[in-house]
Amino acid sequence: MADDKTRNGEFWALALERAHLGVWDWDLRSGDCFYSPMWSQMLGYGEGELAMTSDLWLRLTHPDDREQAVASGERHLAGQTDSIETEIRLKHKDGHWVWVLDRGGVVERDAEGRPLRVMGVQTDITKQKEAEAELEQVNARFRLALAASGTGLWHYDLAQRKSFWDVRTREIFGFVSDTDEVPRDLWHSYLHPDDRDEAELAHMAPLQTSDVVASQYRIIRRDGEIRHIESLVRFIADAQSSGQILGTVRDITEAKRREQELAHAAHHDPLTGLLNRVAFDRLLADDIARAQQFPLGVFYIDLDYFKALNDFAGHAAGDLALKSVAEGILGCLPPSAHAARLGGDEFALLVPDCNSGQAEGLAIAVLAAVRNADLGSTATSRKLAASVGIAFVEDRNTTVADALACADDACYAAKAAGRNRFAVFSAESASGSGGLNAARLAADTVDAMEDGRLKLFGQEIHRLGKPWQESRQVEVLARLVGRSGKLIQPGEFIPVAERFGIASRLDRWIIRTALSLHGPALKSGALTLGFNLSAQTLSDPQLWDFVDAAIDEAGAPHFGIGFEITETAAVTNFGAAEEFVRKARERHCRVSLDDFGAGMSSFEYLRRFPVDQIKIDGSFIEHIAQSRFDREIVSAISAIARSLGCSVVAEKVERQDALEILQEMGVAFGQGYLLHRPEPLEAIVARASAQAISPVGRRA
Repeated sequence: MADDKTRNGEFWALALERAHLGVWDWDLRSGDCFYSPMWSQMLGYGEGELAMTSDLWLRLTHPDDREQAVASGERHLAGQTDSIETEIRLKHKDGHWVWVLDRGGVVERDAEGRPLRVMGVQTDITKQKEAEAELEQVNARFRLALAASGTGLWHYDLAQRKSFWDVRTREIFGFVSDTDEVPRDLWHSYLHPDDRDEAELAHMAPLQTSDVVASQYRIIRRDGEIRHIESLVRFIADAQSSGQILGTVRDITEAKRREQELAHAAHHDPLTGLLNRVAFDRLLADDIARAQQFPLGVFYIDLDYFKALNDFAGHAAGDLALKSVAEGILGCLPPSAHAARLGGDEFALLVPDCNSGQAEGLAIAVLAAVRNADLGSTATSRKLAASVGIAFVEDRNTTVADALACADDACYAAKAAGRNRFAVFSAESASGSGGLNAARLAADTVDAMEDGRLKLFGQEIHRLGKPWQESRQVEVLARLVGRSGKLIQPGEFIPVAERFGIASRLDRWIIRTALSLHGPALKSGALTLGFNLSAQTLSDPQLWDFVDAAIDEAGAPHFGIGFEITETAAVTNFGAAEEFVRKARERHCRVSLDDFGAGMSSFEYLRRFPVDQIKIDGSFIEHIAQSRFDREIVSAISAIARSLGCSVVAEKVERQDALEILQEMGVAFGQGYLLHRPEPLEAIVARASAQAISPVGRRA
């Protein structure tokens, strides 16, 4: 190996070149500054391309770095620092900037110690600075992610048994400190008693593995507030020590609250807070499967008059009523029972170990709660009631659908029976004639009167061979539009209405609605209207009070209105029918005897009732062209009616040959009417009114 004497200037120059170090040598006495060839080469210049002036380096320094570079040199020359050390950017020949680490110091002084010569080296650290910049970008993104996620960092030094919490961690725990180091047992003092053991165990787990261990636990802050924490923990090995446990903490209290709210919302009605349909079905299924004691009481509650309340007072009042009803129902329930809102204005109850006496008592309490519900100040004139159906589940083979269907059917039976009451499902009544499907239809008929699904139709009664303007008679009919939109014929819902005692209410609705809508047309004489009356209506002692009031309100003349009674209605209460006919004739209202000839005593009724018109039952008309018997019956009825001064109406004239037969008979006995197919009453009235005021259609 060469000795120190062989290490001459060339040796050191080669060493500096291999180390890519640029040397500068500044003579403070002359002001000259020498720059080594490697220094010039570092900036892209060849030998002799740069003027070796003392301020060359300063002219090549980035403007933003000049002040700190000069200050570093001045502090050293003033004896304030042991050396010059700074990082600056120098401009490369091709225009980009080269980062250099500048290190140096005074190498010669005069007798008084004043600096005479300063030397230093500059190292290209551009790649290092680029790496630092990239790392800073990564760290910036990491810090941003931590800030956005609200995550805090902590670590525990196993060898020193010291804990260190960053600012965010201290904020999460509500611990005030100016330093990261905290008492090592501080974390344990915050743990919720119910979560302490599990949380401490999770934080010790990393010692056994290098995997990340996740855990959630609660803390109690010093102000008593309980917060939910999510923590990720990992053991970091260190060859120089026992290692450390590194962890994160994130406050997930709001997320937990939202999670609980979503879980609640998934099973509860948002308006009333009661269980929803899905949760109730699941609960009912579980209770049926796990029931220790039967029966289980299942209640189906349907509010009455709720749509009218909503329409009158608005949805806000409707929502208030629903919430008040829910509160009232909850106040009636035993501790083991559950309540649900199935949707709209329908509720359900599940009552374990419920006998008939308890069920009836609860139903009565629920009805009272609904009647007493808060309807708001804008709805003081409205009323609210409920129909309650009760079904009992007796064994584990009952399905949820069957249990609710039975309670639902019982509810419809209660609604059909008059509302504001309860009914108990029984298999016997459900399997009887019509069953509870009829009750459902009856209840739907009542609802249709309120929600606009009951429609008025009419049939023009035409005199044979004469224009309709000579009679202008219309029979008023009703058609029920089902909830599916399908039109339900009178033959389906009228018998049901009579069976369940709502026929009188239906008749009154038809009369009141028709007169209130078309009173002006009746007053002008554009047409006359005829109404069918059920046996229940005929038996109503208040009937004529109602009819007189409806006629007066409409401003219609009594002679423009007719009523039709059937033999079935008359035989139900003959005295009431006779009294009705008498009062009708006193008021000059027309009276027709409907379905004539179909009963056993039709002629007896004709003798007892002084009617204006006879309507021959359609069974004698629809086959009149083929049946001589039917023709003879029709001929006989017509002759009798003529002798009594009654007009005749033939029903079910649906074929041309039947019309021709009736026309031939009309020549013989001078009477005969044709009943056309029904159409909306509004259209008939509009057409009649237009004809009545036109020059061609004006009546004499």
